[in-house]
Amino acid sequence: MQRTIQKFSLNSIPNIKDRLLGWAQQYETVIWLDSNEYNQNYSSYDSILAIDEFTSIKTDYSNAFEKLKEYQSTTQDYLFGYISYDVKNATEDLESKNYDGLNFADLYFFQPQKIVFIKNDTIEFHYLSMVENEIQSDYAAIKDYVISTPIHPQEIKVKLRIHKDEYHQKVAKVLEHIHRGDIYEANFCQEFYAENAKINPLQVYKDLNLISEPPFATFLKIDEHYLLSASPERYLKKEGNKIISQPIKGTAKRLLSTFDDEKIASDLARDEKERSENIMIVDLVRNDLSRTAKKGSVRVEELCKVYSFKQVHQLISTVVSEIENSTHPVDVIKDTFPMGSMTGAPKISAMKIIETLEETKRGLYSGAVGYFTPDGNFDFNVVIRSILYNEIKKYISFSVGSAITSKSTPEKEYEECLLKAKAMKYVLLNSN
Repeated sequence: MQRTIQKFSLNSIPNIKDRLLGWAQQYETVIWLDSNEYNQNYSSYDSILAIDEFTSIKTDYSNAFEKLKEYQSTTQDYLFGYISYDVKNATEDLESKNYDGLNFADLYFFQPQKIVFIKNDTIEFHYLSMVENEIQSDYAAIKDYVISTPIHPQEIKVKLRIHKDEYHQKVAKVLEHIHRGDIYEANFCQEFYAENAKINPLQVYKDLNLISEPPFATFLKIDEHYLLSASPERYLKKEGNKIISQPIKGTAKRLLSTFDDEKIASDLARDEKERSENIMIVDLVRNDLSRTAKKGSVRVEELCKVYSFKQVHQLISTVVSEIENSTHPVDVIKDTFPMGSMTGAPKISAMKIIETLEETKRGLYSGAVGYFTPDGNFDFNVVIRSILYNEIKKYISFSVGSAITSKSTPEKEYEECLLKAKAMKYVLLNSN
């Protein structure tokens, strides 16, 4: 479908991202993807805003990939949306029976009437023909938008779905499976939640993003459902015939002293347990990519490289492959979903075990948000470091997890979860 494209210079407009995102709140469907200008390979845009659905697909996990494939093939336009973790049930003999306080659809994509791209000092409007005459007035409204002052927060009581002693018992059960040889690694997650709670989603997102400034931040609004995400991780990207996966495994906290901070990053790069976590997932990703790859094209571009974010250092690997022209983009996603960094190895066994031990349906957490381009390229993040909110139910949820391996101890894994939960908990108690 044809889009009208207009470009403008941004040199003289301060706080353009805040203005753009504030202006977008008038729409019922909003997806905002922000790289925060993080210095990363394979970045296409600084940020993208997609609003105002023209067509859409919303479905449960049953035949979800087939429905998405048909929708993407038929539309051949930009599509923005998400795949929740529970779409795993569409591809394997798996189930999701845990508690769900959020009630997001399992899969949702929409064709936006309006898309705005920011790259360097340029803003680009890509509008469908029926709204092309609104570009000038929208741009004027964005430039003139008055950024509101944050209001004082309502008190929110954050609770744990799994308490410390129970968490230790559950990790011990994962370790039993590992020692028996059922699995090598499992990503075990726990939920923090608040009931009867009201937040200003946009302000919470801004505060969360400011703490981390990650390369895959997301603000998603679909009617009463919100995702406020400060994700540092790319799940999968397609550039032409090249597929890129960048799993994260291995975490160390940032330290105030430059000397100590550099030392802890160096120690992370050599840490046997953290490296083994990452390498296991790299092997899993290589296996997943090989299902659609040209023979011999799967390779590791970077192995266990330390990347530093505002709160943590992380080990990130980059695995790439080449696919045939005839391979459908949705098939590449289907054959790698859910991402190995959020499941474990072997993947199917790990997913079955964590389903029995976790107390909450993951839903959009540890799923993926992103977009398809008209020519079939795509880019998706991993939904972690994220707050999920159902405005009507007044239910807030954020989950964190860690990779359990044979070298894990329940105490250290619990500490890692608390470290990952810190930013989300802080903004909920101090934003709004």
